[in-house]
Amino acid sequence: MFRMRVSDSGHRLSFEEREEIEELLARGDTPAQIARALGRHRSTICREIKRNLRPKGRTSSGKLKLRPYAARIAQVKAEANARRPKATKLSQHRVLAKTVQAWIGGDERMSPQQVANRLPVVFPDDESMRISHETIYQELYVQGRGHLRADLHKALRTGRARRAPRRAAKRPRVPGELLIANRPKDVDGRTVPGHWEGDLIIGKDGSSAIGTLVERATRFTILLHLPHRHDAESVADAIAHEIARLPEHLARSLTWDQGSELVGSHQRVTDETGLSVWFCDPASPWQRGTNENTNGLLRQYFPKGTDLSVHTRADLDNVADGLNARPRKTLGWRTPAEALAEVL
Repeated sequence: MFRMRVSDSGHRLSFEEREEIEELLARGDTPAQIARALGRHRSTICREIKRNLRPKGRTSSGKLKLRPYAARIAQVKAEANARRPKATKLSQHRVLAKTVQAWIGGDERMSPQQVANRLPVVFPDDESMRISHETIYQELYVQGRGHLRADLHKALRTGRARRAPRRAAKRPRVPGELLIANRPKDVDGRTVPGHWEGDLIIGKDGSSAIGTLVERATRFTILLHLPHRHDAESVADAIAHEIARLPEHLARSLTWDQGSELVGSHQRVTDETGLSVWFCDPASPWQRGTNENTNGLLRQYFPKGTDLSVHTRADLDNVADGLNARPRKTLGWRTPAEALAEVL
């Protein structure tokens, strides 16, 4: 029985352990038996053996032959891999680096993902001509790290020289009891007026917005004027101003998405207007289908990519009047204004 030896690092295999692996393999022990003898996890031993079995040609049937595990060679490879800083793959493989550079910077303007997936097609028998798209991005974004031209990032669709941050801003949390699943079922039927759907349409660079409120039963539309800001307080102010002009029986509920412009002020809206506020599930615009369709109509008047802050209160009223005077098939070809007048 071999005496267990533990490496100096506590988690890396020592040279003495590798020597014992070599002897035990030669004796015919399985990786599980070797792991028990060394006091290591079986996966550690399996990985160590697999990464150090070197090719030794092929059999007559084409099957790959492997040389036996060698402790000294395994130790040299482990020490080389542990050195820092490590040389990058492209800095060590000139042909691969030139190919990646030519495909990204050439007329095809391939993306790193296209390059990574094209290499096995063009070089099916050369395993050295392999690289992940993530490794290519790291070579592009870290100047001086790899073997690619410093300006090659300009050939990417984004043209960025660094990775865009992915940390999303923290958003107010929607209370679970206010999710749409808990909304009263009579809202779904569209038989009782006074239930609204709301949203914002956003202007150029996200710096301007117009709020939209659509009544579910009559499709009557109200536009919220937000000339300066569209934060939670501004949106709450605009909603309260418009809802206050309606009869009480037309202010029953409001369904909104999970945008921070209302999540942070829903209680204030309820207190000031009497509307019970409900929030859709994330990424579920169909839960506000009437509002989404209306926003699509509004883009005829307020195209995407334009500055919405230039429109006055009178401009918004004129657009809303136009929508509310448009006959709707779902209303039996009545207009939303006529449907609302019947309710009033």
